[in-house]
Amino acid sequence: MKKKVVSAMLSAVMAAGMLAGCGEAQVQQVAEAVQEAAQEVEKEAQETTAAAADTAQEAVSEAVEEVEDAVEEASAGGEGQVLNIYCWNEEFKSRVTDHYPGYTEVDGTHGTIGDVQVVWNITPSDDNAYQNNLDENLLKQADAAADDKIDLFLVEADYALKYVDTEYAMALADLGITDADVADQYEYTQSIVTDSNGNLKGSSWQACSAGLIYNREAAKEVIGSDDPADVQAAVADWAKFSETAKAAAAKGYKMCSVNDTYRVYSNNVSGKWVQDGAVVIDPNMENWVNDSMDLVQAGAENTYELWGDDWAKGKTPEGKIFCYFGPAWFFNFCLDFGQEGTIATDGGWGFCEGPQSYFWGGTWICAAAGTDNASLVKDIILTMTTDPAVLKEIAIADQDCVNSKTVLAELAASDEGNIELLGGQNPYAELAAGAEGIDLSNLSSYDQGCNEEFQAAMKNYFDGNASADEALAQFYTAIGEKYPELTVG
Repeated sequence: MKKKVVSAMLSAVMAAGMLAGCGEAQVQQVAEAVQEAAQEVEKEAQETTAAAADTAQEAVSEAVEEVEDAVEEASAGGEGQVLNIYCWNEEFKSRVTDHYPGYTEVDGTHGTIGDVQVVWNITPSDDNAYQNNLDENLLKQADAAADDKIDLFLVEADYALKYVDTEYAMALADLGITDADVADQYEYTQSIVTDSNGNLKGSSWQACSAGLIYNREAAKEVIGSDDPADVQAAVADWAKFSETAKAAAAKGYKMCSVNDTYRVYSNNVSGKWVQDGAVVIDPNMENWVNDSMDLVQAGAENTYELWGDDWAKGKTPEGKIFCYFGPAWFFNFCLDFGQEGTIATDGGWGFCEGPQSYFWGGTWICAAAGTDNASLVKDIILTMTTDPAVLKEIAIADQDCVNSKTVLAELAASDEGNIELLGGQNPYAELAAGAEGIDLSNLSSYDQGCNEEFQAAMKNYFDGNASADEALAQFYTAIGEKYPELTVG
C-alpha cells in the first residue's frame, strides 16, 4: 500500500508541474485525474493501519493542495499579456470602451483589461484593405510571438463564411461557450457564422434587422398620415411600394435611391449566387432591376450612390426624399441627428417594416485559433453578446438593435425604447419581428463580390449608359475576373 501512496503522490505532483502553460480544458483534465488518484489512495488507506492511513491522508492532502495551487497559477499566468483585436472601424472599440466592465482606454488604439494590454488593429475596409491585412496576419498566426498573435477579429455577413469555413476561426464550444449561453440570440445571427460542420464560430451583439425609415412630413403629404401602421399599409409589398413611390413623385419627392432597395431584394432570393460552380442570377434580382428601372423612368427613384453627397441630401427637408432603407445602426450613424437643419434633429423620421423582412450589416466577433488569451476572449464574447444588462445598455445608449429576444421584448414594452429622432416612436417590436423573419439559407461566400459587381453594372443601365444586355455582360466580365474558378454567362 505504501508504494501506491507514494506513486499516487508523485503522480499528483508531476501533474501539478505539467499544468504550467496548459489550456483551461487541460487544467481541468489533470485536476480531475489527481482527484481520482486521491480517492484511490484514501480507499487503500482505509484497509490498512491507522498510522499508514494518517500518512496516506497527509500525502493526499499535500498533493491535492499543490495541484490546486498549480491550477490557480496556470489559470492566472497561462494567459497572454497582450490582447490583439483586428477590426475595420471604431464601432466595436466604442462598445467595449463604454460597456465592457474593467476596460480602461489608454489612447486611440490601446487600452487595458486588468494586467492585459489591449491593442486595436484598425484597418479601414476601403479597397479590401481590412481583409487583406487580416489574411496576411492570420497566415502568420502559428509562428507569431505570443504578444503578436491575433486574439479576436471581426467579420461582416457578406464575407463571414470566408473565415468561418477555415481553421483560423475557433469554434465557440472550444472556448467553453455552450448552446445555452447563446439561446436568446436570433437564429439568423448564428447561421451567418456557422461552418459547414455545424460549428458556431462567432457571435454578435447586434440583430441588424432592417426596415423602411420614412420622412414623416412627406408621408403626410403623400398618403395623408405619418402613423407607422398607415405607412406600412402603403408599402406592404412591392406593388404598393411602387404605387406610393409614383404618388410621392407627383408631390415632388423621390421615393429613394435604387440602391436603397437592393438589400431587401437580395435578402429574399430563392437560391445562392453560385450553384454547382456557376453564377446564377436569381429571379428576385431580376425583379429589382425591372422594378427599379420602372421607377427611375417614372421619375420616382434616383440612382445616387449610397453614402454620396447627393444621396445624403435626403437627410434634410430640402432633399425631398420620402424614405431610406436601413437597420437600427442607420439611426445613429447615418441620419445626422444633432446637426442643425436635419430631419432627424427635429424628430421627423418614422419606421415601419417595409415590403419584406431583411437585414443589413452587423458585426461578428470571432476568436482566432491560436489565441493565448482564451479565457479573456471567452469573457468578452459572453459579456458583449449575451449579457442582458450590457445589451440593454448598448440598446439605450447607442440606439442599437441588440441580439437578445428578451431585451428587445423589454424595450418594445417600455418607454426606454422610444427614440427621439423617430419622433418618440418605439421601433423595437418591428425590429424584433423583422429579425424573426430573416432567412439566410441562401447565404454564400461569394455574396460580397457578386452583390457589389451586380449593383455597379446595373447602375450603368439605370443611368442610360448601357442596355440591359450590356450591363449584364459587364457584370459577367467583372465576376469572371474576380472569381476565375466560376462559370459565368
